[in-house]
Amino acid sequence: MNPSPIATYGHGTENDFILIYDPENSFTITDSQIAAICNRKTGIGADGLIRIGKNNGKWFMDYRNADGSLAEMCGNGIRVMAKYLVTREFQPEGIFAIDTRAGIKHLRVPLDGDISVNMGHVTDEMEEIEASNNGHTWSGYNINVGNPHAVVFVESIDDVGSLESAPSVSPAAMYPEGVNVEFVEILPNFEAKMRVHERGSGETRSCGTGTCAVALAATLKTDGKLPSRWTIYPPGGRLIVDIDGHSNATLTGPAVILEDHDISEYLA
Repeated sequence: MNPSPIATYGHGTENDFILIYDPENSFTITDSQIAAICNRKTGIGADGLIRIGKNNGKWFMDYRNADGSLAEMCGNGIRVMAKYLVTREFQPEGIFAIDTRAGIKHLRVPLDGDISVNMGHVTDEMEEIEASNNGHTWSGYNINVGNPHAVVFVESIDDVGSLESAPSVSPAAMYPEGVNVEFVEILPNFEAKMRVHERGSGETRSCGTGTCAVALAATLKTDGKLPSRWTIYPPGGRLIVDIDGHSNATLTGPAVILEDHDISEYLA
């Protein structure tokens, strides 16, 4: 028997999630149940689902994409999870760790204001890639943030077109489990606009790991010097990414907890 089927809805720059609090690691949920909950037409609607568990005494982020598939972690999602833990008084404000499939991440979480997460090492995999969409093809970088990203640069974000379907990325063999694809328009003063198609979720209003990938790729595209700070504007808002001289990224931005939902009808 599952514990209480109450889930919580929240978002970070409109990248939205369903959170299930399960510190005893006793909640079971199937891929199809997750897909039903995250369905925007017939369910609650979200970009992904986070089961908040424990792993060796540390908080653990069990993150699933909207189709139920596993993902390594999510930069916006982990900030929303941290906001939940503090606002529901399961965790004091301040600096604390959350374990993920991409390793342990440390966060700075005040009661109010932006939340920062040390995302770890962001790596340029040194292979040039291309992404095609809307009749156009753009070149860019293969970036790893614990999960894979194909970051390409466009003259105008308006050229990207619909991202309802996954863009074509080559060489495809580089991404046997799929890839997150970011389209980036560089602005003056270390700012950039972006849109993203996330594997397993489709186009989302924001992507935390994606903004980190964009910050490194944009640095390489422009002056190539670290440390750097980029202010990045996905459709859902504003995020700041700092990358130090060792290519470690810190992601800073807002997180919002909204309302609770009874999800028992989706678990029948």
